[in-house]
Amino acid sequence: MRALAGFDSVRSAFVVRALGGRRTRARHSARALLRVVRVGGKHMRAVEVPGITEWAARARNLHLLVALLEESDIAYFCVRGTGRNLPCVAVPARFRDDVEEMLQIGFGRNPGYVGDVSGRQMRPGGLPSTWRRLRSASVLRLAWNVCDPTTHLVFGAESGCELEFWNEQNGQLVAPRPNSVVTEVPVDADARWAEQKLFSPVPLLYTTGHARTLPEFTVPLPEDHQFHVDVVYTWVDDADPVWRAAKEETRRGVDGTGGSPLHEQAANDARFTSRDELRYSLRSIHQYAPWVRNIFLVTAGQVPGWLNTEYPGLRVVDHREIFSDPTALPTFNSHAIESQLHHIEDLSEHFLYLNDDVFFGRPTSVKQFFHPNGLTKFFMSKALIPSGRLAPDDLPVNAAGKNSRGLIAQQFGVVISQKMKHTPHALRKSVLAEIEQTYERAHRVTQHSRFRSPQDIPIASSLHHYYAYQSARATVGDLRYVYIDIGDKAAQQRLDRLTARRDFDTFCINDTVVPEDTDAQARMVQRFLDSYFPVPSPYELPGAGSLPTRRLAELEGAQS
Repeated sequence: MRALAGFDSVRSAFVVRALGGRRTRARHSARALLRVVRVGGKHMRAVEVPGITEWAARARNLHLLVALLEESDIAYFCVRGTGRNLPCVAVPARFRDDVEEMLQIGFGRNPGYVGDVSGRQMRPGGLPSTWRRLRSASVLRLAWNVCDPTTHLVFGAESGCELEFWNEQNGQLVAPRPNSVVTEVPVDADARWAEQKLFSPVPLLYTTGHARTLPEFTVPLPEDHQFHVDVVYTWVDDADPVWRAAKEETRRGVDGTGGSPLHEQAANDARFTSRDELRYSLRSIHQYAPWVRNIFLVTAGQVPGWLNTEYPGLRVVDHREIFSDPTALPTFNSHAIESQLHHIEDLSEHFLYLNDDVFFGRPTSVKQFFHPNGLTKFFMSKALIPSGRLAPDDLPVNAAGKNSRGLIAQQFGVVISQKMKHTPHALRKSVLAEIEQTYERAHRVTQHSRFRSPQDIPIASSLHHYYAYQSARATVGDLRYVYIDIGDKAAQQRLDRLTARRDFDTFCINDTVVPEDTDAQARMVQRFLDSYFPVPSPYELPGAGSLPTRRLAELEGAQS
């Protein structure tokens, strides 16, 4: 273990010697991959890294800084609890001259940028003038910019690593800004090696193993989420001839029973259209939510042709595995399918439910969806559930909202009025199981509705949230979110803005009406998704394009 005290300040000659051994090779490698990109309206240099993700960029910056400090034998320790999702490293202020000299050389061999903690004015780290400007700053932001081969993704200061200089006062090292753990430590405190997952905001998938930190930063805190979070998707490919035949046969059977005719939005093609959104939604998890443990894809025996079903942590689940009453199948009602999600084997207690047209738009964390004590968060929309009783011409979504309102009013004596945003839904298995028992009749009716019906209840997308809230197991959350109706005339403009700014935590692109020009709409969506999510995820088969849907039974037979 390296103590912070007792180190002679490293000499300039040693810094040069420590960094110089690999300088030629590093410069050659960087030059071969160097690109000029725009970051914050300025032209900057970035290294092209195929497959790069936002969290990997943050991990890379931490790794580069720590490697330079280790090479130069400069005492440091990693800090947690600064209120940011960026890695942070602290160095005693008495080593500042050596650190600046070492970093200037390091940035010279591997071009990068440094600025104050705001990250707004980043300057080339290899220039002496940059360090003269920053001499009074006690916290710095460092970034070795990276981009993907398309340059649609460029990660700069917002994905950087922060460097703090702790001053010595009365035998204590004092932090230059607050953190949630400890801001004063003895100058002879031991900085010991520890797993980065214990103190780094970088998800485990991207940690580089171990780094030096103080013992205080490695213990569990009340703010830590110490439970797993899984993701569940429901998915269908409407172009699959087997599925379409089953749908039409089932619809004829429903129409032939003499009951009320289906609402036009209960079974229209727009509700089932697949534009490969699932592929890009999975990319968004890989890019922005790598803290997810397992992903379950619930289907009617279908498997996307491009899906890598062998990838660890990904499993395709057939409807037959989760429906408590198999006679309710086949079903083409998302409310019915959602009513059975808690029956998925090995699903974690806490999980997110996503439709395939919902995406993560920038780096997110577990705390945006769950409290550390396990309470879920939900996100109410400004859209209202229409007042009054059920009416024959109610849209299916409004009928379900009214039914949910009736159940909540009957049990808790409050009247709900707001719908939910089309975000990832934070759910708990135990709450869903309790709803199945508490509202047994309504739950059973929903499960057996093969298409959306006026009797449905929206269990996963609304009822769970209000029920958990009234029973003190959920709170109202705050998420920066946008919904884009791709059937709207301004859709292209809104998609372009979203691509340029990337300033929403999650977003949904959806339509409920079949457009006049389906090909033009499909091209617009495809251009947007390719631009926003250019990096393939490990959930895709290498080089797989738009392949025809496979059958789950065939895959299982081949594996067995």
